[in-house]
Amino acid sequence: MKYQARVEVSLKPGHSDPEGETTAKSLRELKYPVETVKVGKVYRFIFSADSLEEAKEQTDEICRRLLANPVKDDYDFVIEEVK
Repeated sequence: MKYQARVEVSLKPGHSDPEGETTAKSLRELKYPVETVKVGKVYRFIFSADSLEEAKEQTDEICRRLLANPVKDDYDFVIEEVK
């Protein structure tokens, strides 16, 4: 079966987010009442797996091995079957 994964990777609390800080500053300069901005990444990919459980296991492994740095990043994902 085919599945689509949507993975969100974000910095763990306490890690510096210079891009988010710069974006927040720019938005405040444009007179938007922004307190904080956090920058993250979203990955979407379609792949094959024998079951939803296997798709979840593969996606978790992909996150741990490539998409997220476990020292500084958190990640979360959603898997959907592709019809």
